[in-house]
This record gives sequence, structure tokens and C-alpha cells, in this order.
Amino acid sequence: METADKELLAQFRNPESRNSAFNQILSKYQKRLYWHIRKMVIDHDDTDDILQNTFIKAWKNLEGFREDAQLYTWLYRIATNECLTFLKKKQNNNTISINEVEYGLHEKIDSEKNYTGEEIQRKLQKAILTLPEKQRLVFNMKYFDAMKYEEMSVVLETSVGALKASYHHAVKKIEHFITNG
Repeated sequence: METADKELLAQFRNPESRNSAFNQILSKYQKRLYWHIRKMVIDHDDTDDILQNTFIKAWKNLEGFREDAQLYTWLYRIATNECLTFLKKKQNNNTISINEVEYGLHEKIDSEKNYTGEEIQRKLQKAILTLPEKQRLVFNMKYFDAMKYEEMSVVLETSVGALKASYHHAVKKIEHFITNG
């Protein structure tokens, strides 16, 4: 049985059980965070790097975690911010447009071994990449992670109404891409 987050946090704050508690947190959330990141950056190696950065930041800041939100929501926010930072850095370092970054991600989808699913899945992933960054994030959180708007509001620090509008626009654009693209 998994240890409750509150208990894990208490164990983490005890120097004698800190490493064990963090390893339990890691094993509890690593897979979910990996797939959240992977949907944003597509590439496995980039995902691993971002996931590692996420857990490094969590390790450094977990002792000060105030428990205003759930542990997973807090980790999810760190992972999301790391993704956004990575994508912006990638765009800035290459001095290329976001459209060129998205084109590169499209190419990765076509060549990625882990995307061996049906053509509709490939088309859905390509459609998601056409979305503006925020809409893509909101769509992934709602569609793939089944997050409630209230949870997304905490992670993205924006209103539920704005999130609903972003999701609605994202769905319309994806539908248009799939039927006309």
C-alpha cells in the first residue's frame, strides 16, 4: 500500500528518513510526471532531463513545501514550469521561430519508435502541436491527465473560466485539424 503524502512529507522532514521518503515520492509520481512532460516535449531524452530537473528542484524545495496544494499538484507545477522553460530555451538558443520548433516536434512524432499507434493517434499528436503553448498544456492536462479545472487553476495560476475557454478553443482547433488536416 502506498504511503500517504502527508506521512511521506513528515518522513522527508526527518533527516534520518529523508532519502527513503524521497525515493517513495519519486516512485509514486515519476511515471505520471514523465508522461506529462513527454506530451509537451515529445523527445524521450529531453523528457528524462526535464524529469530529473523537476525532482532536483523538488528535493531542494520540499522541506519548505507548505502543503497548500496536494503534493502531486506541486510537483506537476514544477514539471510544467520546467517544460515551458525548456521549450523557450530551445527556441531562444536556436534563434528559430516557435513554428520551426513545432515542425521539429512533428518530425519527432513521425520518427519516434514509441508512437507506433494508430494513424489517428499520430494525427492527434500533430494536431496538439499546432496549438499555442497554453492551449496545448491545458488540453494535455484535461484530456490525458483528466485534471479538474480547479487543480489546473492551482498549477497554472489562472482562473477556471480562462482554462475552460482555452480547452474549448483547443478542442475546436484539434477537431478542425483532424477533419481538414
